[in-house]
Amino acid sequence: MSRLTYLESKIVSIEDAKRLTALWHLKGEKVVFTNGCFDILHKGHVTYLAKAAELGNRMIVAINTDKSVQQQGKGDDRPINSEEARATVLAGLGFVDLVVFFEEQTPQKVIEIVVPDVLVKGADYDPNEKDPHSKKYIVGSDVVLKNGGEVIAIQLVEGYSTTAILNKLRK
Repeated sequence: MSRLTYLESKIVSIEDAKRLTALWHLKGEKVVFTNGCFDILHKGHVTYLAKAAELGNRMIVAINTDKSVQQQGKGDDRPINSEEARATVLAGLGFVDLVVFFEEQTPQKVIEIVVPDVLVKGADYDPNEKDPHSKKYIVGSDVVLKNGGEVIAIQLVEGYSTTAILNKLRK
């Protein structure tokens, strides 16, 4: 298999992610899940994803589709990179096993289907927050905790954000 084919094989449907997660669970592997836009991949993203991947044996990254990003109100020019481009860059990271897309505003449905062992978000979220209406609530934490999993917040690298990069480019 060529390296490009291998990279492309990491970008899968939610159904394939469910099947592979079930297989990994049968092998006793711990599946880590995180999500985001990952529009312009930077040191903050890579550091966060590497730390998340260390929490298990397999790593799934769910990314917002272009339509989903546009509905978040991040700006008329977002996303900068298409969903296919963002997925390809993420799949190129050695510690990312699968990349899936979600069309909705949150990855709740994906989490309900995949049921990871560890759900990870940045430290701007709170694993102890139980109010789904709170900005600090980690979507899908109810599903993961109900199934005996863990919900973890990872400290973000200060000074790195897609918004900061775009603001710098605009100056």
